[in-house]
Amino acid sequence: MKKRESAAKLNDDGSRQHARGSGAADSASGNGGIPREQWIAEAAYFRAEQRGFSPGNDMSDWLDAEADVDRMLGCRPAA
Repeated sequence: MKKRESAAKLNDDGSRQHARGSGAADSASGNGGIPREQWIAEAAYFRAEQRGFSPGNDMSDWLDAEADVDRMLGCRPAA
């Protein structure tokens, strides 16, 4: 069985982007079978880490991460 490895890559704006190793399974949504909420949670964590985990920005971290993940997955925002 192939081991799945993830690597964090910094984007131009300093945010992190996760890339899957070649062992990642492809799915119809292109997310390697990882639930969308998990991608968002990890992205929000890295946003909080970037700002030193200072309190009071949890919701904006989550919402910004959600928008980033939706852009990455090619999702359209809900109307």
